[in-house]
Amino acid sequence: MIQLKFRGKSPCRTYNGKELSDYKYYKNHLVLDFNRKCGYSDCSHSWFGGQNNFQIDHFKPKSKFPKLETKYSNLVYSCSYINRAKSDDLGTYLDPCDEDYNDHFYRDELGNIYPKDDSDTARFMYLKLKLYLKRYGIIWMLEQLEIKMNKLKILIEETDDQEAKDLLIAITFKFLDYLKYLKAVQ
Repeated sequence: MIQLKFRGKSPCRTYNGKELSDYKYYKNHLVLDFNRKCGYSDCSHSWFGGQNNFQIDHFKPKSKFPKLETKYSNLVYSCSYINRAKSDDLGTYLDPCDEDYNDHFYRDELGNIYPKDDSDTARFMYLKLKLYLKRYGIIWMLEQLEIKMNKLKILIEETDDQEAKDLLIAITFKFLDYLKYLKAVQ
């Protein structure tokens, strides 16, 4: 099986202002620091309806660590599926800003997420957060297609290059193959 990188750009908490009275006030900062993606699955919030449908996870649960409720260093931008799966669990998790998830997870050629064999924490998270769900692979594949289509658009607009024509054929075939795959797994 081909092992692809889990994510291209890691999140990084940059907010260093004063502590805010409500953790929800940090959401705009989290959106940017987490690259508009779920800290755990790396899926873009646009596939879930945008920022309004994404949530703020407390890395260490606020119910068990109330003093960390409004600490920016304890917040993770998260899709609702993962935030609910994690909930108030005290299990061992990898902080998306402190750990390189590429060292613990990988994707196959269809974008499905897998834990690396040598990471017990990744295996735990894979099951607990349900990172095995097909939605994450589908979203990854759609994002890859979008990247290629944007590149193609620029090439077509700027040139009459054969590469643009070849890329159009490749994207079209890949997209049709992927649609066939999606219909087969339903």
